[in-house]
Amino acid sequence: MNIKNLNMGWATRSVRPAAVAGLVLATMGISACGSATAREGQGASYPIIVALEGANGASGSSPTFSTQAVASDVITFIKQTNSWTIFSDPGRVTMRLAMRDVTNPNDPTTNNAITFNRYRVVYKRSDGRNQPGVEVPYAFDAGITFTVEAGSETRVPFELVRVQAKEEAPLRQLTTGGSPLDISTIADVTFYGADQAGREVAVTGSISVNFANWGDPAS
Repeated sequence: MNIKNLNMGWATRSVRPAAVAGLVLATMGISACGSATAREGQGASYPIIVALEGANGASGSSPTFSTQAVASDVITFIKQTNSWTIFSDPGRVTMRLAMRDVTNPNDPTTNNAITFNRYRVVYKRSDGRNQPGVEVPYAFDAGITFTVEAGSETRVPFELVRVQAKEEAPLRQLTTGGSPLDISTIADVTFYGADQAGREVAVTGSISVNFANWGDPAS
């Protein structure tokens, strides 16, 4: 099956040099990634998440995407510039189109294509401690535009963890070497769109994101 790739960038930001107390060694939790979907809407077609992936933004310009848990580094030391930097973490979703009526002998039409225009990321913990800004990062909404057509898979990058989240509580506290040393979350990512007749659609996937002051790259 053909896979159509849509390239989108994400921003990074540098912060002032700061003293970070030692290397924080954290253990990555068990991943809860996947292709779980929530189908909404009355259209003849619906999207299926084939894969929801993430990567550590500190790994460079060509990050390695995986459906396993993302080790999100809350602050990274850059040896070349001798400074501390915060990176956003990218995600990537692969979708395909399916028809509700599988007995229909007619091929899907262009009206069945689904165009997405925004997404929402919500972080939660398995222990139920989910107060935004205290126990988990704040949820956020972002714009995105791509179309999923019949007969091919569409792969699109997006921003999974924003720079702002690492500058705010509770992630900011992970840079001090105090307690806690890490925060393990599940990120639920919901994409919202509509088919070409205007019928609204939403689909959700989940992936684990483990936040800590992970060991920094050697170069």
